[in-house]
Amino acid sequence: MGRMLQRLGLVILPAAMVLQLWPGAGGRPVLSVGQMLAAMVFGAALFWLGWVISGWESRR
Repeated sequence: MGRMLQRLGLVILPAAMVLQLWPGAGGRPVLSVGQMLAAMVFGAALFWLGWVISGWESRR
């Protein structure tokens, strides 16, 4: 479970960057810069939570 969260956290930011650079309808990006930064914080939090869970699982 912990490793899955870590990997998901590592995938979220590049995916948000691609969506921010990708032209959507009308030539505007799919995500704004603020949404991309929110995805970065969410990805970092998921990675940290996965790290904590992974450490807890290895001690059991």
